Amino acid sequence: MIEIEKKFLLNKKDEKRLINDAEFISKKEFVDIYYDDKSFSLTKNDIWLRSRDNDFELKLPLNNKENRTADKYKEITNEKIIKKFLKLNLNKNLKSSLKEVGYLPFVKCKTIRKKYKKDKFIIDIDYVDFGNFDYNICEIELMLNKKSEIKNAVNQIINFALEHNLKITPVRGKIIEYLKRKRPKYYKALVSNKVVEDF
Repeated sequence: MIEIEKKFLLNKKDEKRLINDAEFISKKEFVDIYYDDKSFSLTKNDIWLRSRDNDFELKLPLNNKENRTADKYKEITNEKIIKKFLKLNLNKNLKSSLKEVGYLPFVKCKTIRKKYKKDKFIIDIDYVDFGNFDYNICEIELMLNKKSEIKNAVNQIINFALEHNLKITPVRGKIIEYLKRKRPKYYKALVSNKVVEDF
């Protein structure tokens, strides 16, 4: 699947307006652990490896670095495919084979997520606890099967947000926000590689 998402920071009025008449899907709590090596070789290439409540996911970029209106990723959840992509030992479990080659956790956070559906859009409203600070963020998403649908999907998300009077401004995702606040050297490496825009 291809995930197209745009991030927003909401005040209480924005949130109320956005979820008005939306279908409430779920409220979940989960723990994310993100992995990379000491050289940031994954994240410097906009590749994100995480475990969410012990289920691993690899997000591979489909973004145009020069014109990143929304985030576009291919998501892989099959552990065997993840191990092959990362050239890991296929005979060990993923966690062990990651450690063996130097992929270690660099951030852990707990998220409470409220999920809604409105029209064809999924709305995730996250309350994220990093232990030493909190961060609240909203994502509006569309899931696609074909790359040819990406441009149209981005426009649809933007139009949906404008219809709900949301501000179209750059917003840091939760892990980027953590790196900017707590790991500035790491954050600067991502900026210099054009994975993130500094603002």
